[in-house]
Amino acid sequence: MYRPLLLLAFLLFNGPSGIGQTKDSLSLQASSIDKKKLRTAIITESALYLGSMSYLQFIWYKDSERVPFHFYNDSKGYLQMDKMGHAYGAYIESYLSYKWLRNAGLSKNKALIYGGTLGIILQTPIEVFDGLYKHWGFSWSDMAANTAGSLLVIGQEVLLDKQLVQYKFSYSRSEYASLANGYLGDNALESLFLDYNSQTYWLSSNLDNYILKDKIPAWLCVSIGYSANGMYGEFENRTSWKGLSIPETDRYRQYLLSLDIDWTKIPTKSKFMKGLFQAMNFIKVPSPTLEFASKGRSKAHWIYF
Repeated sequence: MYRPLLLLAFLLFNGPSGIGQTKDSLSLQASSIDKKKLRTAIITESALYLGSMSYLQFIWYKDSERVPFHFYNDSKGYLQMDKMGHAYGAYIESYLSYKWLRNAGLSKNKALIYGGTLGIILQTPIEVFDGLYKHWGFSWSDMAANTAGSLLVIGQEVLLDKQLVQYKFSYSRSEYASLANGYLGDNALESLFLDYNSQTYWLSSNLDNYILKDKIPAWLCVSIGYSANGMYGEFENRTSWKGLSIPETDRYRQYLLSLDIDWTKIPTKSKFMKGLFQAMNFIKVPSPTLEFASKGRSKAHWIYF
C-alpha cells in the first residue's frame, strides 16, 4: 500500500499537465518524443522504486530472520482483501506509467510495453524479498493479483482503446480496531496499513458510457465495491493480543453498489488542478451505497466511506 500512496502524493504536487488529456490529444503528441517529460517519468519511477526497496530492506524486514527462499500460500488470507490491495498497487503503477509515457510522446504500443507492465515489474521484487524472510514467503496468488492490476490497464487500452473502468480505494477506520488492543493499529494511520476491515476496493465507470449519453453529467459514475469485516487475523481470528482478550466475531464479505465522481471529467486549465483531480480519481468518493453481505443481509448507507 505504501508505494501507491507515494505515487499519489507525487502526482498531487508534480502531476504532468497532460495526464488527463483526451485520446485525440495524446495521439497528436505520439509523433514526437518530449525528452524532458520522458526523463522526468523515468527518474520518478526509478526514485520511487529505489526508495521502496530501501524501505523494505532497512525498515520493513529489519527485525525479520533471513531464511532460504520459500513459498507461502495465502490465497485465502483476509478473505482476499490483501489481493485486492496488490491489484490496486499494480494498477496505479501501470496506469500512471502508461499515461506518463504517452504524454512524453511514446507510441501506444511502446507505452503499454514499458509502462503498462510496470506494476508487475515493480511488485515482483517485493514477492522475492518475502520469499527470503521468515513469517512471509513468495506468494503466487500475490503475483496473480499484481498481474491482474496491470492487465486491467493494458486490457482496456488494447480492447477498448480507453479506460472504461477505474480501480479505486476507500478507507474508514473500522469499529474492530478499537477492540483489538492495538493489533489493528493504535491510530487511524496505523490502521490504514494493518486493518483490512477498514479498506474497500471499487470498480468505477462513467454512467454515460451506458445510459443517457450527453444527458447526464460526464463525471457521474457507478461503482461496484468489495470489502470484508470481522477479521482479527489472516486465516482465522485471534482471541487475544498482548495479554488482552479480543471479542469473538464472524468474518464476512461485503458487496457494494454506489455512486462516484470521475474528477478527470471536470474541466480545468490549471496544471495543479489536473494533477490533483487525477490523484483524487484513485480514491472513491463517500456516497450513498447499497450493501449486500455474505451473511445474507442487505442495508442502505446514506454515506459509505
